[in-house]
Amino acid sequence: QVQVVESGGGLVKAGDSLRLSCEVSGRSFGSVDMGWFRQAPGKEREYVVAIRRNGFINYSADFVKGRFTISRDNAKNTVFLQMNSLKPEDTAAYFCAARWAPGVNSDLSRGTEYQVWGQGTQVTVSS
Repeated sequence: QVQVVESGGGLVKAGDSLRLSCEVSGRSFGSVDMGWFRQAPGKEREYVVAIRRNGFINYSADFVKGRFTISRDNAKNTVFLQMNSLKPEDTAAYFCAARWAPGVNSDLSRGTEYQVWGQGTQVTVSS
């Protein structure tokens, strides 16, 4: 059974940085596309950024460009989300998701593309 576990969230001040981690177990990590999404209270879940199994980084949402960076360490079965210059509007639960279905042209910004989701890690940014 594939499991996805996020960590690294917390309470920070505006302008601070955080690095989220997402560890995958139960499947060869090198065969998995990984995505980060977030959901703020009362809002829809939204796409942040994704990275394909071949290491190609999918486009990131406009609101994080230049601030957030995704990376993966296949040896550790882990994907990271480095978040810099955090803003209060970045406050949300952050989720990572794993996708191993075939298809190199899948739209990784769509949550329905993913087979397994983590429970989320809360990021709170104070002003």
